[in-house]
Amino acid sequence: MTKVEAIEQLIKENGGCVSLKTIYDKIEKFYHDAKKSNEWEAGLRGVLYRELKNPNSRFKKIGTSLYALSDYKEESKPEQKETVRMHSYIEGICVELGNEKKFATYTADPSGKFRDNVFLKDVVSMQNLPNFTYNDILQYVKRIDVLWFNNSKYAFPQYAFEVVDSINTLNGALNRCFQLQNFRTQFFIVAPENHKQKFLQTLDLQIYENCKDRFTFINYDKIIETYDILVGGSKKIDWLKQ
Repeated sequence: MTKVEAIEQLIKENGGCVSLKTIYDKIEKFYHDAKKSNEWEAGLRGVLYRELKNPNSRFKKIGTSLYALSDYKEESKPEQKETVRMHSYIEGICVELGNEKKFATYTADPSGKFRDNVFLKDVVSMQNLPNFTYNDILQYVKRIDVLWFNNSKYAFPQYAFEVVDSINTLNGALNRCFQLQNFRTQFFIVAPENHKQKFLQTLDLQIYENCKDRFTFINYDKIIETYDILVGGSKKIDWLKQ
């Protein structure tokens, strides 16, 4: 069996769609020597890249790190009224964006469904939150929807994302982010556009006076558009503070 055939079998086993992380984790089941090379991950990406350029490719790319069989019918994007489904979908986009920018990614919702047969645990690079600060703070921080950590020996959160599908959850989201005020973390509230005014009003409260400039509001349409552009090959995230 070739590596292309092994990846094809792995994708079929996963229901027609798979994340790159899952390919890394499970490829040996179908190709026993897949990890013998020191550069085996790059080798697998090369196999995928070359196959995607083939006019008769067996695969297609449907996310920044998601691959499907060429005849696979993708699941429709959730509608905004599907709050639970939309919540985990937006979380998945935040994770994928972080991975694309070479951050280590964490989510408080690993069992959430991202899309098709891919769950958030299949795309995050960190399964557990690093013990980078006091335990009392970690108990709040571990509930933040998505975190991007710097990829270094001592990992610290660089970006925090809270998905606010209901205005009633805004204060909780802001307060969880607020626990990271002593770190150089940028905070993003991702929500429907009609929540923006409440977000701005809440940030005017005195408690947020010293860190309000570290919060950014992004509506669902903007972050989905950013993701779609990256899937198309762009590398720029224009709203990301770097």
